[in-house]
Amino acid sequence: MCLAVPGLVLSVAGDGLERTGVARFGQVEREVNLTFTPEAAVGDYVIVHVGCAISVIDQAEAERIFTLLQEAEVMTVDTVEKHLRETEK
Repeated sequence: MCLAVPGLVLSVAGDGLERTGVARFGQVEREVNLTFTPEAAVGDYVIVHVGCAISVIDQAEAERIFTLLQEAEVMTVDTVEKHLRETEK
């Protein structure tokens, strides 16, 4: 199963293929690749899959996704941390 989750962009660094940032996923903060989302800025929500931001979404959409994931009991701190650890391998 593939899982992409919304994260809040906290910082942005670099340009082009080296553009990265830090995003918050609940209580977890991780570095993400922002190459595919050059429009992403601090304060934006991005959808992240395997450490790469693949889309920018608005806050309302991010909150809707958080609610759906919580209702499905997919997104808990433990599952997000496990998913992020697996993508670091």
